[in-house]
Amino acid sequence: MGCGKTMQLLQVAFNYEERGHQVCVIKPATDTKNGTKILTRIGPERETDFCFDKSTDLFQKISQEYPDIRCVLVDEAQFLTPAQVDQLMQITIDLDIPVMAYGLRLNFRREDGGFEGATRLLQIAHDIEELKTICECGRKATYNARFLDGKLVADGPDILIDDGKSKIEYRAICPACYERYLKNVHRN
Repeated sequence: MGCGKTMQLLQVAFNYEERGHQVCVIKPATDTKNGTKILTRIGPERETDFCFDKSTDLFQKISQEYPDIRCVLVDEAQFLTPAQVDQLMQITIDLDIPVMAYGLRLNFRREDGGFEGATRLLQIAHDIEELKTICECGRKATYNARFLDGKLVADGPDILIDDGKSKIEYRAICPACYERYLKNVHRN
C-alpha cells in the first residue's frame, strides 16, 4: 500500500505504448474502487482493457480478444485465483507475451495464503521485485494494515467493501507499529 505499484504499472504501459506497442491492462472486478479505471494516489489514471472475475479464463480471453498485444499488466494481482496465475504463465510460455503482475504479498492479517493468487505468483514468478514504502514512523513498511473507524482490525474477510457507514482504511506500516496498534486494540 502506498509504494507506487499502480504508478509503476502505468509507467510500464506508457513505455510500451510510447514505442508503438499495445498492452492489455487488467484488474479484478472485486476491486470496485474507481470502477473500471486504475487510479494512482498522485493522480495518473487509466481505463482498464477489462476487469476479470474468478471465473474468467485469462489465457482464453487474452489469446482470443487481444492478439496484437506485447505485454499484459495486472493490477491488484493478489485477487487472482491460483488457476488464473497459471493461465498468465501460459500466456508467457505459449504466446511469448510478458506478464507483469502488481499486488500485495500478504493480507492485512499478515498471513501467507490469505491471498491465494499472491502465494501462487510467488511460487512461479520468473522475477520478483519488491517496491518499498515507508511507515508513518519512517521505517520500512512491510505490512498492509486494515483500520475500521480509525482502529486496527486484525481479523475478518480478505475483501471488505466500503458500506458508506464505516470508514475503511488500509495503511502500509512496519511490524513495530503494527504490534503497537495491535496492543492498543487488545487493551480496549
